[in-house]
Amino acid sequence: MQLSKYIIVICLSLFLINCGGNNASKQTGLSIKTSSKSAMLGDTLKLSINNPKKLNITDVSYQLDGETVDKNVILNAITLGEKTITAKVNYDDNTETITKSLKIYNNIIPSYYKYEVVNTYPHDITSYTQGLEFHNGELYESTGQRKESKLRKVNFETGEVLKNIDLEDKYFGEGLTVLNDKIYQLTWQAERGFVYDVNTFEELSTFDYGTSKEGWGICNDGETLYKSDGTEKIWLLNPENLTEKSHIEVYTEKGKIPALNELEWIDGKIYANIYQKNGVVIINPKTGGVEGVIDFKPLRKLVKQHSDLDVLNGIAYHPERKTIFVTGKNWDKLFEVRIKKQ
Repeated sequence: MQLSKYIIVICLSLFLINCGGNNASKQTGLSIKTSSKSAMLGDTLKLSINNPKKLNITDVSYQLDGETVDKNVILNAITLGEKTITAKVNYDDNTETITKSLKIYNNIIPSYYKYEVVNTYPHDITSYTQGLEFHNGELYESTGQRKESKLRKVNFETGEVLKNIDLEDKYFGEGLTVLNDKIYQLTWQAERGFVYDVNTFEELSTFDYGTSKEGWGICNDGETLYKSDGTEKIWLLNPENLTEKSHIEVYTEKGKIPALNELEWIDGKIYANIYQKNGVVIINPKTGGVEGVIDFKPLRKLVKQHSDLDVLNGIAYHPERKTIFVTGKNWDKLFEVRIKKQ
């Protein structure tokens, strides 16, 4: 009950279960039948064919999101979210392909994490923070707003700006991450990202987005880049050519989590801010399942209250200190916290 109240409080916009659509053939009436109207990770899904006209079906083959599956599918090694079931049905001398959409949900209730503030540091109140990340003990920050967007290296203890470049006025800066001595910085709606040398801030290249049309948050696991686009999707990018290899969809046991924003990779999980909320979700990158939630809402009351004050945004993990640093858009403070599962 306490967890349910918490999820309601931070308004993670969980959606009701939707069993999806079934595209029955207008000519033959053939359609795909599933053993349940909704599915969860780990379920066994039984597939069959509705055949109202009693056609002489000789063979049926199934695919789930393009992968061949048996009529009894164990939903283990699969990502969550919207899926397409395809059936190729042979009857008499004819072949017909039919589809059905299905949503797969996570099979656990997210754990609630508490936090403890261990240190508080100054933060530039004019910074509309979009991305935050430590690299070799130094803090890097990307800020937003057109004509105000920046890329910075900051002394996190004093707030001193050690290095800074301004983006062109037409760009709205978004998330950043550092991999192999390169900074990857996103912009919002321009469908373009930038790659810089982490030591000199020299621009090395640019890249265009693929299926994801907007840039919000980005992080990495040491090999792959993970990019959010303001929906429930997180895209996996090849850091060499910046192409989108695949995506995961972020779901709880009840529904999807939209508006994923700033991302941070921490101990094998993705931590994500939710736009316009002051909570963070902890995501399993293999499935997209939400495993934990953190309510940072009380932190907003600890910063200077002013007209431009906006929501929490910015998560940076310090691996040597084993702590998480969080701030917000136009916040005058940077908080160092430790979290613990309740």
